[in-house]
Amino acid sequence: MHKPIVIGVAGGTGAGKTTVTDQIYKSVSPDKIVFLHHDSYYKDQSRKPLEERIKTNYDHPDSLETHLMIKHLKSLLAGKAVDIPIYDFAIHNRTKKKEHITPKPLILVEGILIFVDKDLRELMDIKIFVDTDEDVRFIRRLKRDIAERGRTMESVIEQYLSTVKPMHLQFVEPSKRYADIVIPEGGYNKVALKMITSRVRDLLTEISS
Repeated sequence: MHKPIVIGVAGGTGAGKTTVTDQIYKSVSPDKIVFLHHDSYYKDQSRKPLEERIKTNYDHPDSLETHLMIKHLKSLLAGKAVDIPIYDFAIHNRTKKKEHITPKPLILVEGILIFVDKDLRELMDIKIFVDTDEDVRFIRRLKRDIAERGRTMESVIEQYLSTVKPMHLQFVEPSKRYADIVIPEGGYNKVALKMITSRVRDLLTEISS
């Protein structure tokens, strides 16, 4: 059995990472690909009341249990199944349920901070950074958090200015230098997406032959 291909997709909040990963997913057979979202690995905060959990800086690397993600990724690369945490953004905490993931030929790792950790980076065969203007990213984040995560406009703006933007400048933007491929405008860059999906299919053909 060939070692699975690991593709990392990073970029700021609202940059269009999901669009890119969706295009990669659609370009291959569903039985050949598995997702690992860094967001799933936010630390368990069951011992803290909701009021304290809300104040957590979720855009800082310390908010994530990255070493567990690395452990799970290594297990998948070794052909072993894993049970990953399921995080609920409404309660700012992990649920008691877990998702059972089995090894597949292609592993997609996605998150704003996945290129920050050297050990995690080194497990990736291809590193993609989705680069989108700040104002576009903010508008997308605002719409998403209100529609999908039950936040108020005021709370989203406050969080963006106090933690999201400063952490982007401190951690996310500098990690772009580790990328093999930078995609300007994210999912709207049809040429880049076509090149990437074509390369992914070629790699899968190589390891299956």
